[in-house]
Amino acid sequence: MISRMIRTATAHDVAEIRTMIRELAAYERAVEQARASEEQLREALFGEDPAAFVLIVEDDATGETVGFALWFPRFSTWTGTRGMHLEDLYVRPHARGGGHGKALLAALAAICERRGYERFEWWVLAWNEPTIDFYKSLGVDLLDEWTVCRLTGEPLKALAAQAPPVVTRSPAS
Repeated sequence: MISRMIRTATAHDVAEIRTMIRELAAYERAVEQARASEEQLREALFGEDPAAFVLIVEDDATGETVGFALWFPRFSTWTGTRGMHLEDLYVRPHARGGGHGKALLAALAAICERRGYERFEWWVLAWNEPTIDFYKSLGVDLLDEWTVCRLTGEPLKALAAQAPPVVTRSPAS
């Protein structure tokens, strides 16, 4: 039986988190896009206003970090409730098949339940059949009718240049 410990990440984990992010990016054939520095991750995860949160899974027998899950809250205008967006779920290749990914997802689902989050959502690459099959085994709904939109680089700058002024009003206004 595989023994594991799931824990919340600390600032001491930043270097290992960054390493695993790059390992995941290499697996997803996009390592050149994984540019986040340790400093950026430290601020995003452990700064004054965290942008995201991380769970770490360790092998109890060796103490080795074998995976992580990085998530952040989101909001649904349809349900009027918060939900969870899972940005990254990664288990190192040698530890796959041992239930670590499922344990991380279960821990995240428990956070959703405790906080009253009605939705737990994430993306998966269309070519990643083993992972899609794993998710299906958990009862995940694949939302084929949605397409992810992304605006970056020059098109983002060009659209931003067209923005009208935004007026900030105090709540008393």
